[in-house]
Amino acid sequence: MATKFSKETYLYWYELMQLIRTFELTAEEKYKMEGKIRGFFHAYVGQEAIAAGCMTATKPEDIFITGYRDHGLAISKGVSVDSCMAELYGKATGCAKGKGGSMHFFGKEQHFYGGHGIVGAQIGVGTGLAFAEHYKGTENVVLCFFGDGAARQGILHESFNLAMLWKLPVIYICENNNYAMGTSVERTSNIHDIYKLGAAYDMPSEMVDGMDPETVHEAVAKAVKRAREKGGPTLLEIKTYRYKGHSISDPQKYRTKEEVDEYKAKDPINQLRKTILDSKTATEAQIREIDTRCDEVVAASVKFAEESPFPNDDEVLKDVYVDEHYPFITD
Repeated sequence: MATKFSKETYLYWYELMQLIRTFELTAEEKYKMEGKIRGFFHAYVGQEAIAAGCMTATKPEDIFITGYRDHGLAISKGVSVDSCMAELYGKATGCAKGKGGSMHFFGKEQHFYGGHGIVGAQIGVGTGLAFAEHYKGTENVVLCFFGDGAARQGILHESFNLAMLWKLPVIYICENNNYAMGTSVERTSNIHDIYKLGAAYDMPSEMVDGMDPETVHEAVAKAVKRAREKGGPTLLEIKTYRYKGHSISDPQKYRTKEEVDEYKAKDPINQLRKTILDSKTATEAQIREIDTRCDEVVAASVKFAEESPFPNDDEVLKDVYVDEHYPFITD
């Protein structure tokens, strides 16, 4: 069986995807079974191939920004697993000092700019980040991720218009997992194929299979090349599926078990494992070694989080922007 990419690429994809999956499932257990994680929690389980394909199609200096389903992308960009788990625990050693939680992971050094809780907010911020790179004359590209629900926000259209007008180096990636919280695209939009929204702005747009890191890599690499060559933005609708609920409290009454099972048969990690084994890229023993390594990294992150301190009380007003001359505040 011929493969499109190098052995190193396939094994990198597999280990990254397995690490994300292990992190999410372990964190869910600590939330549900042990009560050690609280607040909001949005898992990336099922969508790992998107993160993997995007990483190999970009440079470390390229910027990622996303919504509140952010754990997988943060880990992909190199935000440490320890600091990610600590953030879920609300500890001072977390990637947002324990003050952001699940929805607000952040890693400035890794060029990961969140984690945004307001639906669609990252689309405007991501466009602004792309403007900054354009203004500074860098070759860096911004990957701005959002869900199918955020495609209903007005800021998407304002951002698309300016990004095309100024030919900004931004790739808009709609991770379409079929449900905005619990509402399907078919119930909220006359346009069921979200990538077609780009046509109104003459923005290059296409639909991509998000269950396969190969197809994700190819589509993103093409869009990145266009952006680096000053060709402007691209809209990619990457079709995927989340195996968990919208959030950890979601009873998932809007979809059937049969539907979930149908998509689980296309599990991106299982598919990639089969490709690796069928092509003799790695042996079963080597795959097990990777699985064990991921288990150990995540187990160590739990120990790190549990042994880390909570933030001091004096942290509550730090990192909060205040304009002393704001004229509309009265006592």
